[in-house]
Amino acid sequence: MSTTLQLTQDLMQLDSITPRDEGCQELMIARLEDMGFTIERMPFGDVSNFWAHRGHSGPLLCFAGHTDVVPTGPVEQWQSHPFHPTIRNGHLFGRGAADMKASLAAFITATERFVAAKPEHDGIIAFLITSDEEGVATDGTVRVVDALEARGQHIDYCIVGEPTSDQVFGDTIKNGRRGSLSGHLVVHGIQGHIAYPHLAKNPIHLAAPALAELAAEVWDHGNDYFPPTSWQISNIHAGTGAVNVIPGHCDIKFNFRFSTEHTAETLKDRVHQILDSHGLAYELHWALSGNPFITQPGRLTDAISSAIHEVVGVTTQLSTTGGTSDGRFIKRIARELVEFGPINASIHKLNECVSVDDIEPLSQVYEKTLHKLLG
Repeated sequence: MSTTLQLTQDLMQLDSITPRDEGCQELMIARLEDMGFTIERMPFGDVSNFWAHRGHSGPLLCFAGHTDVVPTGPVEQWQSHPFHPTIRNGHLFGRGAADMKASLAAFITATERFVAAKPEHDGIIAFLITSDEEGVATDGTVRVVDALEARGQHIDYCIVGEPTSDQVFGDTIKNGRRGSLSGHLVVHGIQGHIAYPHLAKNPIHLAAPALAELAAEVWDHGNDYFPPTSWQISNIHAGTGAVNVIPGHCDIKFNFRFSTEHTAETLKDRVHQILDSHGLAYELHWALSGNPFITQPGRLTDAISSAIHEVVGVTTQLSTTGGTSDGRFIKRIARELVEFGPINASIHKLNECVSVDDIEPLSQVYEKTLHKLLG
């Protein structure tokens, strides 16, 4: 059994359902301390975080990730216990296998081999690890980045271990992510008996034309790195449950996934313009969970793409698809940032798994990237 596979299993045995860490970080810290890393534990609230670094000057390469995992769902529906890592049919099954304990283990073993080969390596190697990525993400990476930024800490190259591969291991690197902006819209009407509509105002009827216009709006056409901005309704609720009552208000929840063609403010302004043009009485509460970011092709994308090709012979592509990640926080202090990890087809699902044959190559890709950037 490879050292990376063994460490992956050791991490998976710890039921670190967000925001709990359950000892994962101490397991990593022990290995890092053996390599001479300086460790800074940075807990906030109930969340465990740490920042570790080795080296004193030169470019800083940071491995970033999370030890927390999503809940398992019904344990009885798993083919094997989600926290008893099990190998069958060439795959390692268990919660966190792909998202993202294989990547965490690969970070560690890649660094161990690199440090053994280059004990006086150029530059600085760092780790930024949290247990609050899968949850509300308020006391994790964002708080660590705030603290690092306050003392003037910058990152030259950051690799986030998110599972990015699509069809085959190594085929996709994320070099950016779309922004995510959510809205909770409440359209006010007047409740009344459905037989006397002239004595009431139906907020569903009032909201419908505005919602149709929002759904038809062409927000932008995207650009070389991002698809067009999208607006989607996720929930609509109105009424008392009775069939003969016109509701007094209608609640609508929606979300933008937006490109660098927009800011959150320009999207907000346009939504308010459309709502106001329909004369609605409404309240609208906004929540921005992340701005879009992009890393232009450069030294980091070249290094990790080359490493992937050398290890598995795959020509990788750059992509900005998918949801948000902690990269949205780290990019504030990182000059270049990418995400790379195993195949993501099973993440957050029952019977999450990762191919055993991909685990050691993942570590080798990280190791070769270290050599290319700090060797």
